[in-house]
Amino acid sequence: MYAVSAVSVSESGVWPILADAVDVARRALVALEPAGVGAHLGVTAEGESAATHRFEATLAGYHGWQWAVVVAAAPGAAYATVSESALLPGPDALIAPDFVPWDQRVRPGDLSPGDLLTPVPDDPRLVPGYVLSGDPAVDDVAREIGLGRTQVLSLEGRDEASERWYSEFGPDTDMAKAAPSTCGLCGFYLPLAGAMRAAFGVCGNAMGADGRVVHAEYGCGAHSDTIVPTGGGSPLYEAYDDAAFDVIQQAPRKQVEQAPVADAADAGTVADDSAGGVVVEPNTVPESNAAASVTAEATAEAEPSSELPSDVASEASRSGTDPIESEQEKGAESSAQS
Repeated sequence: MYAVSAVSVSESGVWPILADAVDVARRALVALEPAGVGAHLGVTAEGESAATHRFEATLAGYHGWQWAVVVAAAPGAAYATVSESALLPGPDALIAPDFVPWDQRVRPGDLSPGDLLTPVPDDPRLVPGYVLSGDPAVDDVAREIGLGRTQVLSLEGRDEASERWYSEFGPDTDMAKAAPSTCGLCGFYLPLAGAMRAAFGVCGNAMGADGRVVHAEYGCGAHSDTIVPTGGGSPLYEAYDDAAFDVIQQAPRKQVEQAPVADAADAGTVADDSAGGVVVEPNTVPESNAAASVTAEATAEAEPSSELPSDVASEASRSGTDPIESEQEKGAESSAQS
């Protein structure tokens, strides 16, 4: 159990003697680094008798870092003393990444021609060749020739390799889902020997995953049993002829009515003063048509009209006489009487 002090603490949880020791903490930092101490950032309780004061660090290259000064005071003490100080990274500080041991920094794909990489001591992926590895093909050969290889893959090593190959070239990849068939049925598939023969092999197709270890259920479009689609053109798209065109039927256009030709007497040059002196060209009429028009007008004026008013024609129809002759007789009688 922790002893509870009878000394009161402030609302922030820091004992007032510790919270007020800002100047004490600053003097300790200034004595250590005179030009690197900035504004006071706050205080945090570290228990009943200790607190940490934080100051901004103004040192070049330490943006976001903070000074931390721990002050302490025993219960009943009249002042606080400095316990320790340190320069710590703040929330926005630029810090180096976590340390990685040198033997773990090399990643897959980093090995270049001429580089040498030894296995780590007691690598769990390898076992001595004279120990049964669990792979019948390896164990049988080792017994036939003696010790066999110095080291072979252990069960753990084979499991790690299987998981890696399965994730890269397995049946769950997008390539395998779109393939017409699987690698286990492909003529370019070279099965591995030993315990991994049932699930993995090497691709021998330069247009596929050439030289890669693939799962038997993996597949790609370069499968040996792929059949060329029958028929002309592509089976997915219709052939496109850029020389072809479509005939589109359009509605007939409306005929624009022409204005009637003006009479020969009105033909000529007309100047419209109100229109700003716009000159209208005279209508040209052939001579033969003009002569025929004049002759027709003269004949119409010479011949008397044979048409009668409607009331006269109606009376003649009731009496049974010729309306024209009756009208002529009436004209003659009027002349004789006069």
